[in-house]
Amino acid sequence: MANDLQVLNALDVAKTQLYHFTAIVIAGMGFFTDAYDLFCISMVTKLLGRLYYHHDGALKPGSLPPNVSAAVNGVAFCGTLAGQLFFGWLGDKMGRKKVYGMTLMIMVICSIASGLSFGHTPKGVMTTLCFFRFWLGFGIGGDYPLSATIMSEYANKKTRGAFIAAVFAMQGFGILAGGMVAIIVSAAFKGAFPAPAYEVDAIGSTVPQADFVWRIILMFGAIPAGLTYYWRMKMPETARYTALVAKNLKQAANDMSKVLQVEIEAEPEKVTAISEAKGANDFGLFTKEFLRRHGLHLLGTASTWFLLDIAFYSQNLFQKDIFSAIGWIPPAQTMNALEEVYKIARAQTLIALCSTVPGYWFTVAFIDKIGRFAIQLMGFFFMTVFMFALAIPYHHWTLKDHRIGFVVMYSFTFFFANFGPNATTFVVPAEIFPARLRSTCHGISAAAGKAGAMVGAFGFLYAAQPTDPTKTDAGYPPGHWCEELVDRPWLCNFLGMLFTFLVPESNGKSLEDLSRENEGEEETVAEIRATSGRTVPV
Repeated sequence: MANDLQVLNALDVAKTQLYHFTAIVIAGMGFFTDAYDLFCISMVTKLLGRLYYHHDGALKPGSLPPNVSAAVNGVAFCGTLAGQLFFGWLGDKMGRKKVYGMTLMIMVICSIASGLSFGHTPKGVMTTLCFFRFWLGFGIGGDYPLSATIMSEYANKKTRGAFIAAVFAMQGFGILAGGMVAIIVSAAFKGAFPAPAYEVDAIGSTVPQADFVWRIILMFGAIPAGLTYYWRMKMPETARYTALVAKNLKQAANDMSKVLQVEIEAEPEKVTAISEAKGANDFGLFTKEFLRRHGLHLLGTASTWFLLDIAFYSQNLFQKDIFSAIGWIPPAQTMNALEEVYKIARAQTLIALCSTVPGYWFTVAFIDKIGRFAIQLMGFFFMTVFMFALAIPYHHWTLKDHRIGFVVMYSFTFFFANFGPNATTFVVPAEIFPARLRSTCHGISAAAGKAGAMVGAFGFLYAAQPTDPTKTDAGYPPGHWCEELVDRPWLCNFLGMLFTFLVPESNGKSLEDLSRENEGEEETVAEIRATSGRTVPV
């Protein structure tokens, strides 16, 4: 019966309108900021090492100790995981709109605070930086389930996948913006404060003004988040939450009448019937009925996201190490601090521009044509193929004559991650679960992904070191010279391909049909008619 409600039918069959694009921009700017904040740290970790962990007489510039590097790179993921679970649950309890503004304000405040990290010692600066990045991640975590759920509940059946994927595709622009901001800021400071290479003058290679560079880059993330706060607060609550969870169909009809600019009847008698349905759809998350209906679905969405993020985040966070390993970025001692930031940012921006961003928008273009399942399976398959091809003859790719080939194949792994499971794992959990559990289940799936990102961030930290003990960074044991970064992830992608078979295809179906929220309601309506004598429309 839920999908017979006029307000929900109106949303399902609505033509693409301005409000759809407005919702994409408002929700998407959150993801723009999320990606910027999560990935910009990888461009300044080398600089942080030079600034705060310099050792007189060392042959190589200072680098973050293993425990500090792990914390700086991974603490935001810990916060994100916690935020996904908490705000996902809260979004189902309080409503999407009420919680939506909270996450954005946390992101704005903590982005600024991260750049203002204070202290007179390296330990003090790193501790405050990690503290604020944890809470930054907490706000980012809330954006995942809320943005996906809001967009899915606003969209029509025909183009719902493209709209949700478009919100997520803003992540690509966030990654690109992070690189461009780092390029502009480092180039400006490099021009204003020239410095020799480290091997020429170890102290002079890191000018004092370089301390402003990483702070400006981190604080810039507050700008796009702050600009969209007003518009988020103006968005009405989604009709599906208001009608199916809050049971206020009059408010849902009023809200959507304004949004769709059509007259929608409130139909209070239908909500009465739905609210009186005993036991049909009032099961909770930790029940046998949920396990029967959606247990395998949740296992599928959580496991595929977990396996994907091990590969995706290890590749993203340690691009600088891979590029150094194949010689695309010169040895650190041949550059000054600002030049190193510039070249790392330039390399990562090129990868984002050529593979990451196009991959996202290929998904937007094709997700409602060929379906979620096909795109996810194809993406995992080609990521497996390209990572396997890079891993087996790894020494071959480190040779100077083959470096361009390495970069091209490496770029294809990012293209098929984004024209593949990195987008679909975000889309599907927002479609296949009941309205009252949709945000929670999306948060659980996303949190599983961030657990995978933590494995990628922490587990591959040591693998990025050279095998030669004389060439490792200070405090690190010998590693596998990045072989692990392109070797082990292919296995994760192969397993992700297998777990994809647990996830149903959601293309072209209404949210209520996918979540089976109508199951058992026909019998309840018949019972109400028989016992009360009331006429209940079906």
